[in-house]
Amino acid sequence: MKLPSLDESLKFIEPQDGSQSTVADLPSSISDIDEIQEIADVTIPDALKDPVERSDLEHRVLDDSDFWKKIPAFRHVTREEFLDYRFQNRNSAKSTRDLKDLLRDLTADSFLEDVEEGMRQAPMAMRISPYVLSLIDWDDPYNDPLRTQFIPVASTRLPDHPGLTLDSLHEQADSPTPGLVHRYHDKALFLPLDVCPVYCRFCTRSYAIGTDTDEVEKVDYKPARDRWDKAFAYLASRPEIEDVVVSGGDTYMLPHKRVRYIGEMLLAIPHIRRIRFASKGPAVMPMKILSDRDWTDTLVDLTERGRELHKEVVLHTHFNSPNEVTDITRHAMNVLFERGVKVRNQSVLIRGVNDDVDDMITLVRRLSYINVQPYYVYQHDMVMGVEELRTRIADTVEIERHVRGTTAGFNTPTFVVDAPGGGGKRDVHSYDHYDETTGIGVYRSPSVDESRVYLYFDPIDRLPDEGRDRWDDEDERELMVAEALSEAGLEDLEPAVSLSDALTPA
Repeated sequence: MKLPSLDESLKFIEPQDGSQSTVADLPSSISDIDEIQEIADVTIPDALKDPVERSDLEHRVLDDSDFWKKIPAFRHVTREEFLDYRFQNRNSAKSTRDLKDLLRDLTADSFLEDVEEGMRQAPMAMRISPYVLSLIDWDDPYNDPLRTQFIPVASTRLPDHPGLTLDSLHEQADSPTPGLVHRYHDKALFLPLDVCPVYCRFCTRSYAIGTDTDEVEKVDYKPARDRWDKAFAYLASRPEIEDVVVSGGDTYMLPHKRVRYIGEMLLAIPHIRRIRFASKGPAVMPMKILSDRDWTDTLVDLTERGRELHKEVVLHTHFNSPNEVTDITRHAMNVLFERGVKVRNQSVLIRGVNDDVDDMITLVRRLSYINVQPYYVYQHDMVMGVEELRTRIADTVEIERHVRGTTAGFNTPTFVVDAPGGGGKRDVHSYDHYDETTGIGVYRSPSVDESRVYLYFDPIDRLPDEGRDRWDDEDERELMVAEALSEAGLEDLEPAVSLSDALTPA
């Protein structure tokens, strides 16, 4: 069944001329459907609500043009070629030089110089697929939400908050063997590799993912069989673990045979009931689902095998901006939906990307429209090198307030803080204390550790003058934390990150 276009949808919700309408008066895309014709003579009841505006249905508008042809290097690339994942991998930009070669005269030299300096200061290497590159507005790259996520510029960089670290979630401290994180009682995180189809500037694993940069020498999580097998041995020995997230890096980058090996091994462990393959891929290279049939078939086979064993195998992905979703995305998600693969989405709240209420509502509705379930929206992790991307807790709480109720509850994401220091996910509004002046949020996570308290710090540039002045004074920093713990009534609990570690001078 073909869905009506946006224009057709709007026709039958516009006010009528006062006469009563019947179902037969609806556009032919609706009224000609056999089942609908059975009620053709039914009078449409008077509406109690005003007709919606076009903007209320913008989430249905998906770009189906040859949008990549605006990139000089892709001007003569056919649709068939662009939809081949191998073309995407071969032509990904990995340096400022690559950007210049691909874009040519599409952007100013001054912008590329800004990027060059930004890369020297960045904790993440560059890797950008042609798909993402083609969706960026090169007439205004500084304000584009996709450029913001993947291409650093020195001119907007802010000094790191004194409380930032590279491994803010302390994943390595919860790793019984390299690449396996066991924090929650019944859940584990398996990291089989350290590469992705693109590299997000804000990556929570900037300590490990991608190649070394001028700023960071990475922990090695190369896809080695002996390392994997140690992880499987640990998982098999822990009967309490029922849920495993397979992330990385990105499982999109694993050959299908390795995905199958991981999936079959995890499915074979009797107490593991739920497996989540995590991938940024559908957001940045959706055509892989369409053109890498072996990989897609493997994911489907594992899903079906899991169903036979009464276990759940799903795909978790990561869309942040409604601009990332095109008609190519819809086709890819339709393939997975038709073949029984559930897809859930986890966003990160990012300044200049999705911290606008309307943008977040559009993202949630657009994902729901293509059968991707909005699951989480994360408060930006406290990682180094991207301070200009973080938002305040107060902003997140207010955005959630507006999003909730705009669509069905099961398609409304939970807004969470992944508590720094290894506290796990907390509802963003569930703090024990939060001070908008100092920007300190205090959280507890009894299911992880009853004896500890977890602190989140808002970006200093978003604080009022009083808060900024106090953070500028090194003698005030520990005092502010002590005040926050006292106000929360939690001064007897130990901070998960010691004050000496978290509050080193900027």
